[in-house]
Amino acid sequence: MSTEFKALDTANLDWGKVDGLMPVIVQDAATLRVLMLGYMDREALEKSRDSGKVTFFSRTKKRLWTKGETSGNHLELVDIRVDCDADTLLVTAVPHGPTCHTGSTSCFSAAPGNFLGALDALIKQREHDRPLNSYTTKLFEKGARHIAQKVGEEGVETALAGVVQRDEDLLGESADLLFHLIVLLRMRGLALDDAVAVLEARHAKAAEKAAS
Repeated sequence: MSTEFKALDTANLDWGKVDGLMPVIVQDAATLRVLMLGYMDREALEKSRDSGKVTFFSRTKKRLWTKGETSGNHLELVDIRVDCDADTLLVTAVPHGPTCHTGSTSCFSAAPGNFLGALDALIKQREHDRPLNSYTTKLFEKGARHIAQKVGEEGVETALAGVVQRDEDLLGESADLLFHLIVLLRMRGLALDDAVAVLEARHAKAAEKAAS
């Protein structure tokens, strides 16, 4: 879990604009799906940072409320960001169980998310659990060399599909390539986000160079 949120500068948060209760949007750290909207006062924010579990101020109970304190479905804090007006917080978290009291993943029905992030999280779980009769389990058990070979095969098939096959064939081969690439990253103790971070760094460097 990242601890960058502990360095959050709260001195400039505009608590007065929101009458002491700041809106908080919560996203799944893996899928970026919006999970819920809550409110924090200063104390709830500090408790969230100190405990690592997302804590709100309940407007109905008139007290601090740590998500999952009764259900056990807590939100493990990953990061906190502030909007441009310093009057709204964006929290990313790892949900442990359903977020909504109805038992749904999100309080917003059909909230969009990043499926690749969800797939990466699933593959990580499969690596840990090693369920029987799972293709992913078989890949992990065969090791990095075999998985790397599969990535190479899927890469060649994707390239060929891009030249001589139909669009649906190219999409199918691309999906196979992405899946096996994520498995290979996980086999090496890496995550899809690590590769994305490299792309982001390269983009930022190119943008900086272009602006200079």
